[in-house]
Amino acid sequence: MPTAEVSPAPPSFLCSLFAGGIAGLTVDVALYPLDTLKTRLQSPQGFVKAGGTRGVYAGIGAVSVGSAPGAALFFVTYDGLKPVVSNALGGGESSEAYSHMIAACSAEAVACTVRVPTEVVKSQMQTNASSDGALAVARIIASEVGGARNLYRGFGATLLREVPFALVQFPLYERLKRDWSQAREKDVTPIQAAACGSVGGVVAAALTTPLDVVKTRMMLGKDAAGVSYKGAGDVISRVIKEEGAAVLWSGVGPRTMWIGIGGFVFFGAYEGAKDVIQSASQI
Repeated sequence: MPTAEVSPAPPSFLCSLFAGGIAGLTVDVALYPLDTLKTRLQSPQGFVKAGGTRGVYAGIGAVSVGSAPGAALFFVTYDGLKPVVSNALGGGESSEAYSHMIAACSAEAVACTVRVPTEVVKSQMQTNASSDGALAVARIIASEVGGARNLYRGFGATLLREVPFALVQFPLYERLKRDWSQAREKDVTPIQAAACGSVGGVVAAALTTPLDVVKTRMMLGKDAAGVSYKGAGDVISRVIKEEGAAVLWSGVGPRTMWIGIGGFVFFGAYEGAKDVIQSASQI
């Protein structure tokens, strides 16, 4: 966002690092119960057997470890790549949407290197697959056939979900911010930016719910009968054949609610934290 000429200006890297970390941790902790309910709805064992409404904070320790660094990595990459990609594409308004898409997809891939292992552990704990602590569950997963690679189970499926999600959410978020700024003839406030992020998140969440179901099943590893999934295609074909295509939309309500509220909190916290950091640098 345009700012007045000040010196020294805070490094964009540090703004993205701290603001992104704060935003990610805030959302994951505040809205964790909704994520648990969504995961249990998508579980092959069924909502009730997966835990129902009991213990909705199971696994929060695991996600807390990965949320801040994952979100920080995302925004450092996203904010860093946007101008680079835009310049490579020739700059100007016509390249904005493409630069946002490419930067967001690249940032998701980087963030997933931290996010996926914690999500694998979290998913196991959320569905009552284990009553042990996060570290114990991680050790159990790593001790199974496949070793430590099991902690990245579902990495491809996560990217399969995150890339389309980012392709929808971030160009929409940036476009809404730009149009609102032009209508106001000044920068949007953090609250207004949060609203833009929320709208973009709801649309993206609804459209990518089937991919989220595939990701959840891959991370859990097995179906209700204990048969391992062989890949994303195997998940889709078996779900449709054995449970019906409608199951691919399991959890769409909690997911869109979680991301809608979470998008508001996330982008609000991110934009607000950036403003605080930038203001502090001027003192």
